Parts: sequence; structure tokens; C-alpha cells
Amino acid sequence: MNFFQHTLPGVFENNRLTAVNGALWTIKIEVMFYLVVPMFVLLFRKFGRLWVLVLTYCASVFYAEIMTTMAERSGSQLYAELGRQLPGQLSYFMSGASLYYFLPLFERRIRYFLTVSVAVFVTNHFFPLPILVPFALAVAVIFFSLFLYVGNFGKYGDFSYGAYILHCPLIQLLIHFGWFSYDPWLFLASAILITATGAIAMWHLVEKRFLFRSSHYIAATAEAGG
Repeated sequence: MNFFQHTLPGVFENNRLTAVNGALWTIKIEVMFYLVVPMFVLLFRKFGRLWVLVLTYCASVFYAEIMTTMAERSGSQLYAELGRQLPGQLSYFMSGASLYYFLPLFERRIRYFLTVSVAVFVTNHFFPLPILVPFALAVAVIFFSLFLYVGNFGKYGDFSYGAYILHCPLIQLLIHFGWFSYDPWLFLASAILITATGAIAMWHLVEKRFLFRSSHYIAATAEAGG
């Protein structure tokens, strides 16, 4: 229920976005995704994957659009917040599940998928296409994760969680103190540099210390050192 209260008294009240850490809302969504996996596996086995994937995807988009419309008509942002909760986010999860189950097809037709994905993003900039955007985003994410191999970067550590958990409050602090407000590009560069530094420090000082010896990160680091 954190979407009812993003802020703390006196913290970032003068910023455009007043949330202390606006990224945290995604944690509960991810956990809820994990919780519904067994239910969807049962549905896939009983009714078939494709039908359940398509119907759930469409129902999710439809729900989110209804909430958005109600927010615009009533002026209440509560509907917009509800639209960003489940089941409004299930379209993204179903997109990833679709690419997982039909990965061989995706790999064989990757150029077509990418072309459609880019076309959706460009068109959506001028004419909203809410029914297609979640799937187009999933295509882009899976492409970058599977086909743009950057080597065994895991030997240096996993800085993704540190970047996720730190970037929003660090950006809020930069805005609060007015650092580089005169130069957007310098602000962006400083935000990236500070976030990266914090994520690396968080990995080495906190996260890595709690890993099991069987973790693949420990193994990768040992191989790199050997």
C-alpha cells in the first residue's frame, strides 16, 4: 500500500517529485509477480499458454486504460495509482513470459520483432499505442540481455540492485541542493557518476559480504583472480 504515501514530512517537499525513493514501488510488484507464477502455470496447463498469455495481457492493458480514463475524468490521481498496481502491470510480465515460452521463434525472427518494437516506440510518441507498448518494451529488453553480450562482467560484481535502490534519492538530493541545475547534461553525468560510485561501494561493502560461497559471483571473481 506504499502508493498511498510516498513522502516524509519536510523531505524533498520543494522538489517537483516529492517521493523520497520513487523506485521502491516496483519491489512489491515484482514479489506479487513471483507469487502468481504457480497460478499461471496451472492455467497454462489447463487452457493452453497462448490463450492465457494473450487474454491476460489484453485484460491488464484494458484495466490500466480504464484507470487512466477515470483519473482524467474525475481528477483523482488515486485511479492513476491503482492503474499502476496489479493487474495493470501484468501486461509487462506476460510479455516476458511470452518471449520465454516462444524464445526459439523470437531468435529466428529477431529482426522482425525489433523492427516492430522500434516502430511502436516511434509511433507511440505521436499516437498512443498502449496495447502494444508493453510487448515492444519486452522485446527491446530481451534483445539487449541476450544478444548484446558484453563478456563476463559478473566477475566485477552485480551493481544493478545498488543502482536501483540508490539512484532516486541521490537524484533528489542533487535537485534539492540545486547542483548543476544550470546544465542538464552536467547534472545527468554527475547523477550517473555518483550513482555508479554508490552502487559499486554498496556491492563491495554490503551485498557481497552476505553471498553464499556457492554464488556464481564468488566463483566468477575467483576465476578472474586465478
